[in-house]
Amino acid sequence: MSITMHLYYTGRHGSARQFAEEMERSNTADRIRAQAGNEQYEYFFSMSEPETVLLIDRWTDQKALDLHHASPMMQTIGALREKYDLHMRAERYVSDQKGIPASDDPFIRK
Repeated sequence: MSITMHLYYTGRHGSARQFAEEMERSNTADRIRAQAGNEQYEYFFSMSEPETVLLIDRWTDQKALDLHHASPMMQTIGALREKYDLHMRAERYVSDQKGIPASDDPFIRK
């Protein structure tokens, strides 16, 4: 079971993108990717909402996510959120253990 978080960072005047760029440039994102239980930590840029950046953050289980939340990197992330005056909304997903059903195959070009 994986836990996937979609974190939408919204700012003004490009601040959300600047936040994501600083997370990458400072190697904070790489340090998070190296944490035990991290399966994905990746930023995406919206075409319909240019002031919003989506972070897809996936962990093996709740314990790994809790350890991440207790890590010193959360202070770094919090400080950068403040620096760029970002507001957030979050969505949480738990993986489907059965995977993608065969009935969806015709709609997925491989």
